[in-house]
Amino acid sequence: MRTEIIVVGAGPTGLMLAHELTLAGVPVVVLERERARNPQSRAGGLQPRTAEVLDLRGLLDPLLADAPSRNTYGGHFAMLPVELDCRPWRTRHPYPVTLPQARLEAFLEQRLVGQGVPVLRGRDVSAVEQDADGVTVGGIRGSYLVACDGAHSSVRSALAVPFPGRAGRMSAVAADLTLASRSDAVPTGHGHFSQYPRSGGGYFTILHPLDGDRYRLLFGKLSGDGPDREAPVTADEVREALLAVYGPETELGELRAASRFSDAVRQVERYREGRVFFAGDAAHIHAPIGGQGVNLGVQDAVNLGWKLAAEVRGWAPAGLLDSYHDERHPVAARVLEHTRAQAVLTNPAQDEELAAVRALATELLRLPDTNRYISGMMSGLDTQYPGLGPRMIDLELTTEAGPTRVSRLMHSGRGLLLSLDGRRRAVGDRSDRVEHVMAKTDEDVDGVDAFLIRPDGYIAWSTADRTPLETALTRWFG
Repeated sequence: MRTEIIVVGAGPTGLMLAHELTLAGVPVVVLERERARNPQSRAGGLQPRTAEVLDLRGLLDPLLADAPSRNTYGGHFAMLPVELDCRPWRTRHPYPVTLPQARLEAFLEQRLVGQGVPVLRGRDVSAVEQDADGVTVGGIRGSYLVACDGAHSSVRSALAVPFPGRAGRMSAVAADLTLASRSDAVPTGHGHFSQYPRSGGGYFTILHPLDGDRYRLLFGKLSGDGPDREAPVTADEVREALLAVYGPETELGELRAASRFSDAVRQVERYREGRVFFAGDAAHIHAPIGGQGVNLGVQDAVNLGWKLAAEVRGWAPAGLLDSYHDERHPVAARVLEHTRAQAVLTNPAQDEELAAVRALATELLRLPDTNRYISGMMSGLDTQYPGLGPRMIDLELTTEAGPTRVSRLMHSGRGLLLSLDGRRRAVGDRSDRVEHVMAKTDEDVDGVDAFLIRPDGYIAWSTADRTPLETALTRWFG
């Protein structure tokens, strides 16, 4: 089989990348080692920036069409009892979106299959061969390969790519379950995440409702000890944790799915090895605190997708593909750093000194400037790449065709030149990759008359810049 891009891994990162490539008309094949989709909820939601990214492609509304009502409470930092307020960042999605990872994967896979994209399951990658012209895995030949196959990436292993960092120091369990009975200590509704952590009887737990009668339980021993990662999670383990923390009135109903995780922290040194790229957990892992993993991966995919498409279609300027590493590696490194800090603050051991630090951090987080800084960091709304402006605000616009928004003008996955002053600007022979739209807005744009926006939603140029528009067009669109 011959294709242009081979994506290994059918998790959120790989499926989103395949969506981006398909949108750009680039042939792609997705390989997945598991024969069936994992039904476990795993990651539980989307951060505001990821919601914006999905909105850029018109995916958010259909994804949430049959989901429960949207949250109206902010995110958290280190499970401290202060809501993160993203409203100062001028986003239409100021609250995290509660959405099990399994639902996101099912949605993206169904869309890809509906468009004729092969998602081939039961394909374990044991060898990767690359040369000057392409990459071959399992009898499939492509121009490039992207490893989106998770923390234990078989592609990374096949290429002997180092994964430096720190090994896990604790073992914990994530489980989807139902309860046959419950004590008053069990939460019955959704709320700020800080209400869910508890500890007792040598265990720490986080128990919160999912959908219907399902709960998600995270638990581990306060000592950090636990079985080997590959050991199956048993119902007796879950019962013991529930009894220790929630009392004998809380009884396990059905254990529907469970897995083990640790607080390992690792990141590949380079996101590119020849014609092979790394994204999502194949490139970086961290403690599962604050809902960062899926969001990092989806944004890796949207950063890389249009750049790979540009290379395949022959218009990529020099250095465009390498900008993927230059832009995304520091973003993940920052997440690894702040999740390590959160892991210290969330340590459930009963320690008076740590309690004092948490109390001080809570007071600081109540200060508007501190809250704004942390909310931007945790949500991804403050991400800004070197040499670029910030993310583009989703302005309300009026065009000749009627009212619209910036996000709706970017569903095609192309760049956007947005003129707000009635002046038509030239994009040269780039009309196949940059759409020029004339519009007006009543929103505050700090006196800027026009913006050039990359397909991933970041400002590549504006009339406030000293450099000419043509320079920016050449830099990003050939």
